[in-house]
Amino acid sequence: MRRAFLCSLLALPLGATAAEASRRDHERARDALAAGEIRPLSELLAEVESRYEGRVIETELDRDDGQWIYEFKLLPPSGRVFELKLDARTGTLLRSKGPVLLRGGAPLPEPR
Repeated sequence: MRRAFLCSLLALPLGATAAEASRRDHERARDALAAGEIRPLSELLAEVESRYEGRVIETELDRDDGQWIYEFKLLPPSGRVFELKLDARTGTLLRSKGPVLLRGGAPLPEPR
């Protein structure tokens, strides 16, 4: 019993640290939006869902070598998940991975 209690006490800081990190990430994203470094997620989400076939199932915002990047994972009707990485400031497609499906049969834009 005492061992279980001590283990639970050791786990508490880890949960608090994860919550704090999540809060910091949220604040960084909000600050980047306020500074005009990124576009609102809602705008890019609407563009992605109108341009590509499938439903967005996961979204991440990362900073890579000073550049903000939105990563979207989509699940199309085929069931084969694909990933898009967009410049968070411009919405330009940087990379794609997997079987990307466009709505309306248009060709996939070339990454820049």
